[in-house]
Amino acid sequence: MNNEPHTGSGHDEKSGDLTRRHFKNLSGFPIKSLYTSEDIIGLDEGLDLGLPGEYPFTRGVYKTMYRGKAWTIRQLGSLGSPSKANQRIRKLIEMGATGVSICFDMPTIMGRDSDDPLAEGEVGSCGGVAIDSLEDMRSLLEGIPLDKISINFVSNSQSSVILAMFVAVAEQRGIALEKLTGTMQNDILKEYQAQKSYYFPPRPSMRLTMDTLSFCTKHLARFNPISISGYHLASAGATPVQELAFTLANGFTYVEEGMKRGFSVDSFAPRLSFFFKAHNDFFENIAKFRAARRIWAKTMRKKYGARDPRSWRFRVHTQTSGSALTAQQPENNIIRVTIQALSAVLGGTQSLHTNAFDEALSIPTERSEKLALRTQQIIAHESGITNTVDPLAGSFYVEALTNQMESECYNYFKQIEKLGGVISAIEKGYYTRTIADSAFSYQRAIEKGERIVVGVNKFVEQEETDIKLREADSGFEKKKVEALGELRKSRDKNLVKLCINEVREACLGSDNIMPALIKAVKAHVTLGEIIAVMREVFGEFREEAAY
Repeated sequence: MNNEPHTGSGHDEKSGDLTRRHFKNLSGFPIKSLYTSEDIIGLDEGLDLGLPGEYPFTRGVYKTMYRGKAWTIRQLGSLGSPSKANQRIRKLIEMGATGVSICFDMPTIMGRDSDDPLAEGEVGSCGGVAIDSLEDMRSLLEGIPLDKISINFVSNSQSSVILAMFVAVAEQRGIALEKLTGTMQNDILKEYQAQKSYYFPPRPSMRLTMDTLSFCTKHLARFNPISISGYHLASAGATPVQELAFTLANGFTYVEEGMKRGFSVDSFAPRLSFFFKAHNDFFENIAKFRAARRIWAKTMRKKYGARDPRSWRFRVHTQTSGSALTAQQPENNIIRVTIQALSAVLGGTQSLHTNAFDEALSIPTERSEKLALRTQQIIAHESGITNTVDPLAGSFYVEALTNQMESECYNYFKQIEKLGGVISAIEKGYYTRTIADSAFSYQRAIEKGERIVVGVNKFVEQEETDIKLREADSGFEKKKVEALGELRKSRDKNLVKLCINEVREACLGSDNIMPALIKAVKAHVTLGEIIAVMREVFGEFREEAAY
């Protein structure tokens, strides 16, 4: 039997014949024409697969998976002003969303208030909401049952301040903190590796992340303090196996930092969560999820001594690939998103965001975001794939690919360890160079026609795109700046000064910073003012050129 990668004489440009010389997935693994039991010799069904809900969780983190409870349908609910974002959140919940993700505008992401000169022209734009103060957070969450709806904050360097505002709103409403559900992205390591919206050097940034982890462990029992993100790594250009390896390495780094803080691993590890990207290679996505669960479970149990089975569970949120959306023939993105979403569900995700088909062109319209939501609901209720748990288990191809992803992942772990660990590898520019090389290779393959993107480098049509675009309110920024000015005038200036000094002292000391931040935001100290104090104490990070 020939198990070598299939070779052919080329492909027919007119007919779209799939025959080509090399078959490789996005990680660069050669794919055989046929897989048999010989490809999974050595796979131990008990040790390597197990049953769903049982160690090593390769087949899923829960016994009944979607037969017991569907994944959380989590869509983005943020745009422009906090009040408009609130309306959008309410509409999503009304349409059947069971969780919402809140993205912030660029000034908020970069720790700047709306009246900062560097924020001009960016306030409330790019599909994010502007959050300067506790008043904004109140308006954003008005009428949302925080003890029933899971809220995911897509925040990172500013996470400690956003968490303080969230806690302050809950306390003012009389909602017990232990009833709050949701996630703070709060993954600072991937900022240095890919997204680049860092403020401070890595080590003080890690201190802030650990402060939020410590606070949530003690007070927010149902809230995930960190969502360790591979999505941004993949969007920057990392291959799926690099996304897998780098994300897990970051996760293990947070575990080690938590243990250095004196926490037992089982006191906080059950609340760590992850964030993956579903790209276009259907089976590679599925293998990535399966390998991640197995590696996480085995490492947490064997290396870190976790005894609570909840610490072994790799719980993951997934988003379909924004970078795979094309501006050309944008309706094709509906099919791309559906395929990616299917792979995430078959891979065993715990929650899912489906992108709107027009996001390569603009902020999603109401029509496109509804279609994205309905895509998940049709998969959940009409496709039949939720009827049985892990239907792809035992597939020679899927299991062989899972093994290959796992093996290559450990090779990356060794490289990172040789560099002195994740933070040292960041400081040495390893991630920037590696991800940039992968991004270059991927784009070159498209431009050379080695990887087909329908409507971009094959089946191209010269046509005008007739898509309705959604734009931010052009008058919002002026109103927001004026409102912030009024807030500064009306607040207790002496209390503000006192709170800012307390934040500074907390930054200089070793005590948890969260109590000082919660007090400060309740006194209407703004996000930008708090971050300015942190910049003063911690300094700012400047990345060296990788090339």
